[in-house]
Amino acid sequence: MDVESKMALYPIGIVAELLDIHPRTLRIYEQEGLIRPSRRGGKRYYSNNDLQWLKCLRKLLSDDGLNIAGIKKLLTIAPCWKIRECGEETRRDCPAILNFPVPCWDLVPRSCKESDRQCSECEVYVKKMNNVMMHKCTDGDRE
Repeated sequence: MDVESKMALYPIGIVAELLDIHPRTLRIYEQEGLIRPSRRGGKRYYSNNDLQWLKCLRKLLSDDGLNIAGIKKLLTIAPCWKIRECGEETRRDCPAILNFPVPCWDLVPRSCKESDRQCSECEVYVKKMNNVMMHKCTDGDRE
């Protein structure tokens, strides 16, 4: 994945305009844990990867008939400890194990030990989003 795809460039107003959705809808997706835009100075910024994921979300919600709960369920299928290949010692104290199937990015406190990293940079978050996009939003179905 190239750096340009991950770089948070677009403020919420631009993303809403590009995707023809209301900014409040983007805030709801964030509140529901479906998207984690980067923050700078308290403002949301979205990357090209975020835009692709949002397009996929829209397809899943409108074309495929899923609801937000269904999408959340899709995101819990692969546990984060399998993606990260955590050892037994790490898993023993991990809140993600104790609270499975809650996605690790929804846990409070966060299960991620690297507290200075944002979800949009986390390998677990990115791999789960990419996995859903690959299986549910193929190139032929994207706009």
